[in-house]
Amino acid sequence: MTFPHPHNLRTVSMPLGMVVGAMFCRPIAALETASGGMITPSLIFLMLFFTFCRVDVRSMRLQPLHLWRLTAQIVFSVAVYGILLPFSPTVAQGGMICVLTPIAMAAVVIGGMLGADIVSMTTFSLLCNMTIAVVAPFILSVVGSGDCSLAVILARVAPLLILPFAAAQGCRALIPKVSGWVAAHSQISFYLSLTVIIGRTTTFILDPPEADGAVETALAATALVICLVQFRFGRWLGRRYGDAVAGGQSLGQKNTVLAVWMAQSFLDPISSVAPTAYIVWQNFVNSYQIYKKDRETTKNQI
Repeated sequence: MTFPHPHNLRTVSMPLGMVVGAMFCRPIAALETASGGMITPSLIFLMLFFTFCRVDVRSMRLQPLHLWRLTAQIVFSVAVYGILLPFSPTVAQGGMICVLTPIAMAAVVIGGMLGADIVSMTTFSLLCNMTIAVVAPFILSVVGSGDCSLAVILARVAPLLILPFAAAQGCRALIPKVSGWVAAHSQISFYLSLTVIIGRTTTFILDPPEADGAVETALAATALVICLVQFRFGRWLGRRYGDAVAGGQSLGQKNTVLAVWMAQSFLDPISSVAPTAYIVWQNFVNSYQIYKKDRETTKNQI
């Protein structure tokens, strides 16, 4: 019996998780409701904890590029909301959350495959998550549905982004063997979170309070434009500091699982269609970049 190559398994894992989540959207939504909405944030916590177990703080160095990326991300998120608000508050929320959400930890992996400075990207990942943990509640409390106060959002978002790092560093210091195993299997929690998020979002799409296909299409199209702009602008900014790939991945590849959770928790739930579509768009971009990189490598070897 022949087993699939690990590379092939990684290739199909993400689309498989999305398909499973969509197929089992009803049971997933029922389970999430029965848990009081705690399943998704718990999985996000585990996803960040697993990833932060790979972070060695001693090797990190803050660079000007990190601050420029972070500033661009926050300013761009507010600008997108202001530009889209006259057309549709829901689309404005969806576009804003696609920008505001911190970098995906998987971006470090993809960046490494494309030749980026992994240490620099890891430093930015940590800085970005810590900053957004503080900034996001203020923005969400202003542009959100009004159901949650600033204190409530801060109490739910900040621990979700900060505590995993503290727990992971404690694990690295006290039980390094466990943290080593966790770091080696960091993708497990990501695929679980992705499956649950896709299930919840599929339910929202199938049974929205007021179904509006035009709004959902606008959200998906907005996510596509924002995705391409962020990758492009990130590469331009990174090129000025000698690392175009790191710039592109740091701004373009988002923690969409977290984005969907924040949209469903604090904004119009339909706005979560945008970060869900972003999952697809950013993976198209990454697939193209990896394909292009492989072609260049092959040519150089000939």
